[in-house]
Amino acid sequence: MKRLALFSALMGQVAPARAATATDLPTDPLGSPMWTYHAERLFAGARVVFDAQVGLAIPGIAENQRIFPVMVDARALPDVTRLLIFADLNPIPLAIDYRPLAARSFLATRIKLDQRTPVRAAVQTRDGTWHVAGQWIDAAGGGCSAPPVSRVKGDWAEHLGEMRGQTWAEGEDTRLRLTLRHPMDTGLVENIPAYNLETLRVLGEDGRERAHVAVSGAVAEDPAFTLLLAGREARYRVIARDTSGREFEARIEGPTP
Repeated sequence: MKRLALFSALMGQVAPARAATATDLPTDPLGSPMWTYHAERLFAGARVVFDAQVGLAIPGIAENQRIFPVMVDARALPDVTRLLIFADLNPIPLAIDYRPLAARSFLATRIKLDQRTPVRAAVQTRDGTWHVAGQWIDAAGGGCSAPPVSRVKGDWAEHLGEMRGQTWAEGEDTRLRLTLRHPMDTGLVENIPAYNLETLRVLGEDGRERAHVAVSGAVAEDPAFTLLLAGREARYRVIARDTSGREFEARIEGPTP
């Protein structure tokens, strides 16, 4: 019994070797110093692969670090349940968390960049796997820490929540483009607290959600979104909510048959 107790005590002092599993993070082809940090938090132990089937269309240089266009098209992958857009070295890394409930795995928007950084898209398929694509982007500093233009002009409150939208037929689907007036304050500018949109929801005629976008302050001022909704409907209802609890709503006609 003494030998067994001694053996058990010694085993308790030695950490078991961690077996390699499918959930191990792959080596980052971009060599980002923040890849592991973000991946562990965003992907929560799920399987991760770098995948060319995730189409990421972005300029190689940020001509305007306050308004950097990003388009993600992952329609080559089946059963996509989530789509993330994030920038490794931004002070607010995660810009978009999109759930295409009755929509295609496609999203275009504009984000802020605070310095040279990898910009990435990650899409999760129904089996839990995250498929990732990314690219280093050259950007001057200040995209997240400069005051919005509407704050400088002083007219932001006059136009807060104004929404415009239009739809087009794309095959059997509906392309929806929305713009919404909002300062999208990051909280990184002196004397201007964080204040941004936090959700954007698209509902169909039956009141059910077709698309749900979680938004952070890393999205550009006066946000613009382009979505590809499955099927066609006569009209859509869009509801946006910001961090102060304000809701903004618009009804948008569907594409003409």
